[in-house]
Amino acid sequence: MTYKTYMTFLPLLVLFLLAACGKPSLPTSYTQVNAEPDIWPDYRGVTVPPNIAPLNFLVDSVEDVVAQIRPQQGEQMVCGGKANKVQIDEEEWHEMLASSRGGSLSVTVYTRQGGKWQAYKPFAIHVAEEEVDPYVSYRVLPPTFVGFDELSIRQRNLTSFEETTIYNNRLITEGLEGQCINCHSYQNYRTDNMMFHMRMQHPGTMIVSDGELIFVNLKTEGMISAAAYNSWHPSLPIIAFSTDHTMQSFHTRDVTKVEVMESASDIVIYDVKQNRVQVVLCDSAEMELFPSWSPDGKWLYYCSAHYKYKDKYEDTDELLQQYKTLQYSLYRLSFDAASMTFGQPELIYDAVGKNRSAVQPRVSQDGRYVLFAEGPWGLFHIWHPTADILMLDMQAGQLVDTSPMNSQLAESYPSFSSNDRWVLFESRRDDGNYTRTYLAYFDRKGRLHKPFEVPQRDPEFFRLFLRSWSRPELMKEPVRITPRQFRDKALTEPVKVN
Repeated sequence: MTYKTYMTFLPLLVLFLLAACGKPSLPTSYTQVNAEPDIWPDYRGVTVPPNIAPLNFLVDSVEDVVAQIRPQQGEQMVCGGKANKVQIDEEEWHEMLASSRGGSLSVTVYTRQGGKWQAYKPFAIHVAEEEVDPYVSYRVLPPTFVGFDELSIRQRNLTSFEETTIYNNRLITEGLEGQCINCHSYQNYRTDNMMFHMRMQHPGTMIVSDGELIFVNLKTEGMISAAAYNSWHPSLPIIAFSTDHTMQSFHTRDVTKVEVMESASDIVIYDVKQNRVQVVLCDSAEMELFPSWSPDGKWLYYCSAHYKYKDKYEDTDELLQQYKTLQYSLYRLSFDAASMTFGQPELIYDAVGKNRSAVQPRVSQDGRYVLFAEGPWGLFHIWHPTADILMLDMQAGQLVDTSPMNSQLAESYPSFSSNDRWVLFESRRDDGNYTRTYLAYFDRKGRLHKPFEVPQRDPEFFRLFLRSWSRPELMKEPVRITPRQFRDKALTEPVKVN
């Protein structure tokens, strides 16, 4: 064969090989099984946004698997993967979702075991009309509880599998103490105004204000501590913070493993442009936490637990004995932007009256619904197996049925998408040890649907990933400040707040 003939033949050979190995085929002989397949993650019957990445999955204890995905209109897709995994072509998947908005996909799974094929009953994947915000950020951390040797805040493109680092503490960690990074948040789902805290090494609060990076020491002489849990006002350059003394207590014979509590807490607001802190709530008999602005900026929601020390203020030993009595209810304050003043506390949900504790309120864009996490006591419900996500309908004055999205294990940190149609939250339902990120559809009739785990390129990813995805936040765009820019700013002296 001459060189010219070889070069003419080579492209045809490559195309032939790609065609031969790239597309699986359906078995022609199989046994019909009268049940849906047991797949991981469980995407059976879920409702997904039309811009989500492919829902790759696997089937345990089989030699091979092929899936036939059929839209209500258009061409079907046959896909497989490596051994027991189904990995879907991204381009074909998005084309199929685009043509199926408001409809559903039918998925038939074929598995081979012992050289014989089985075909299962098809299951549906419903496709909503409404998209989800294209990015999510989260803190990635190992379950060491007290160590800060490896922490990062990352962002993931939900329409694909692209993941990048916002900041990694290994860029700056020194010695045994390390550097804790936490509480990342954004104004109106945009990243030109965002923030996160740094603790231990080079402490301060990293703030992006109209695209400009600043580093602030958010601690005044009269504050309990530096600023902690936070929420951006939707239109003004102010951030509401709680300021608190945090404690941890470790269990030796309890499934909860660790209890996180506050021995004291207040709420302040910080004016980013004026570099000024204003006290909002500072009652020594109340522990106010988790401030959260309403999307119209007229209300500041928060939670509070009533507690009076018997002997001396902030008696740590007393609190450790009484931690199960710390229960939070939900409140809100009216806010007048012109005078920068607040109204009186208004109780909106009496969790304490139910012998429960409600924390982490988040308000829908239309102001009608309030999401929150509820557990038996305390504020860190991700360690409480009985904790659930609840939703209060402020208009109807009653709770929405959230049972479709809750599990037998802990759920926490709920939030709405920017169009109110998706609820983002974290859950330990996979194995009880690591938090994973889930999305649930909240339709226009006020009903919640079965949630689904954020899809991964390799469906086995979360089984093997010995880290938690913590405190997820939806975003309309990625963070553009680079990790090195954050690092360089953190090595400077933080600006002192007024």
